[in-house]
Amino acid sequence: MVAVEQALPFPSQLAARIMRGGRVLASPIDEGLLLVIGTGEPMAGTFSAEINDDVATRVTASITGWRLALPSTAATHGFAALLPIKETDRPLATLRFGEEESGKRLIFTPRSVPVSDASAILAELAGDQLGSVLDSLVDGLMQESIGPRRLSAIIVLLQSRKGSDGFVELLGETHDGVIFVKGWGRNIEPGVCRVLVNSGKPVVCDCGIAAFLRPDVPAGGSGFVGLLSTKEPLRVRDIEGLVYRGRGGWRYAPVHEHRQIAGPSETPGHVRSVLLQTRSSPQVLLELRAAANSFEGRETVSTLPVPVRMGVDLAFQANGGALLISGWLLDPEAHVKSVKLCAERTAARIDDRWTRIERSDVTEAFADEPAFRSAFGHGNHSHGFIAFASGLGWDSAAPLHLELTLTDSRRAFIPLTPVRVPPRMAALRQISSIDPEHWGLAEIVDRQIVPFLCASERNSPWIGATVDAGPFEQAGGPPIIIAAEDSEDGDIAPLLGLLALDPETRVAPIVLVMPAERFRRQAGRIKELAQFYRLSLKLMAAEETGDLYDLLEAGVRALSQETVVLLAGTLLPLRGGWYGKLVAAHEAQGGVISPTLAYEDHSVRWAGSWPAGQSEYPASSRYAGYPLSAVTGLKLTQVAAASLECCIMPREAFLAAGGFSGGYLGSQQKGLDLGLRFNRAGIPSYWLPSVQMLGADETSSAATATLAPLVERIDRRIFAARWASASESAGNWLEEVSA
Repeated sequence: MVAVEQALPFPSQLAARIMRGGRVLASPIDEGLLLVIGTGEPMAGTFSAEINDDVATRVTASITGWRLALPSTAATHGFAALLPIKETDRPLATLRFGEEESGKRLIFTPRSVPVSDASAILAELAGDQLGSVLDSLVDGLMQESIGPRRLSAIIVLLQSRKGSDGFVELLGETHDGVIFVKGWGRNIEPGVCRVLVNSGKPVVCDCGIAAFLRPDVPAGGSGFVGLLSTKEPLRVRDIEGLVYRGRGGWRYAPVHEHRQIAGPSETPGHVRSVLLQTRSSPQVLLELRAAANSFEGRETVSTLPVPVRMGVDLAFQANGGALLISGWLLDPEAHVKSVKLCAERTAARIDDRWTRIERSDVTEAFADEPAFRSAFGHGNHSHGFIAFASGLGWDSAAPLHLELTLTDSRRAFIPLTPVRVPPRMAALRQISSIDPEHWGLAEIVDRQIVPFLCASERNSPWIGATVDAGPFEQAGGPPIIIAAEDSEDGDIAPLLGLLALDPETRVAPIVLVMPAERFRRQAGRIKELAQFYRLSLKLMAAEETGDLYDLLEAGVRALSQETVVLLAGTLLPLRGGWYGKLVAAHEAQGGVISPTLAYEDHSVRWAGSWPAGQSEYPASSRYAGYPLSAVTGLKLTQVAAASLECCIMPREAFLAAGGFSGGYLGSQQKGLDLGLRFNRAGIPSYWLPSVQMLGADETSSAATATLAPLVERIDRRIFAARWASASESAGNWLEEVSA
């Protein structure tokens, strides 16, 4: 490679060679573009071009021409053309501009040259006209997508001008995703222009430029500040320079080696320090003023000179980016134009979607302040708000803040640090802070809580620790997975005693899954109890759980057997032999099979979920409230959905369905949701009346008696929203089997 480079003529020798006329040299710009330089007669504009007399290579070329500084008899003008070509490394022999009969046929020099040599040749041939030639070429290069090689060519061409075009001396980030630049350059043109950013990945974007006087720069130069606005991710540390067009044409301002980089908290101060000195278009000055007034990481609402104050009480962020925010906004004179939730490069207005609530405590807190005293007196205390926001595409780690925009265009900010909690916990904490008798509770549930839960993602429960309390691996039959919730009445000892008294379950493999905290407290005692009863028991501690179905799912995912039996720890078998009957029915019928669930007074709690026609609640228990004796003699019956509190099922069907859905606060609709998804996937569900389990209704362990009706309402809303389309055809799901 070195020997070849030494054999190449110097640029001045190449310039002299093509001055003879009829010769052109080629310089590859990138994989699909050539820069061709030659001399001869006047030539400029758009021409058809053909390489090596091959019609298949015919393209349209843009030609820039100029009068030579030292014309000769063979050549009076020079020209440069941007020539699209499929392969820049193919042999180049001849070039024809125009049609075959009237066109001009030229011969390529033996070797192509790098762009650096081509720019030197242009400088020698164009003389004082070099600026206009370069501007024309850069205009052409900016028309197509710009990759690293084309960017490099543009910079090399522009740096062939005499003298420095200035430097970028400061780069600053903002929380709005706008990048602030400051430096100096020649012939700066204030206003909005297109800029090519030299970075690892070239970016073309708009830049609002403002100029100001700087006595410390060379003659002809002036200071400038600019705001780069791009939709593509761009880090200030990756910026190496800016290609921009000033009054004197295209220029390149590299980033100075001693440049300063400012973070989002410091950048607004740098903008303010020069704002009053700058001149530009009204649009750019307004953008600079907004940048000077952008978020600096601190609360500024309390410093507003108008009666506007704001506070945030609760802010929760669930997996998937869903947010639930509650607080208050005191704005008695209607100065606030909008309230936005903002993150890097992303903002969403929330005051047009939030729900306002009464907050007389806010009125009382500000009643004695002079700025607010005259504004009160109308009896309006609707200062509180609850807002849900989701689907905004922000990164979960990006800092958040609220932005208030006033009617006079001023902005104020409040940093927001949401607590990352499971969506179920966030919703329960939020609704527990609201008076159950509040007139706006229905709107809060329907417009904020339910959408938040539907938009949230949950982490799948998983097993964190395991203790073998018996010969689990040696036991035969489908494993019984028991969910033991952490509740006051959740003593598991009676159930273990009944399992030990039943000859079938005494030798069956049993998995007892409990929350990690309960596992740490009770694992030792339960292990001793299981060993006393000689049960084939395995203890598991589940993480990321909220209810019994999460515990059951963690157990299912931790096993590998083809068939599993699910059992809520609050249920007790009415009599022995239930395990064998479930296993036998499953071996004969397949699908998902559940027994009858009854209360302790032997009345039916659940005896199959049946289609309910066009109602918003697409499945109901037909025999609920009947005496248990009324259904005991019925045969195995196909139903719309089995009860997942107690059932036998194929493990693979459970995994294929994705497990239990997140978002529900209680367990009733959560279990029914999965049961209906089994049905929709073609997995039949059955009710086995001859097997009975005793237990009370499921209640949310996190909800108080006061909240229970509200939790049920929320779950019904979520269920109805998810199954609205399915309920239209619910009556056709299956053919009812007569009793």
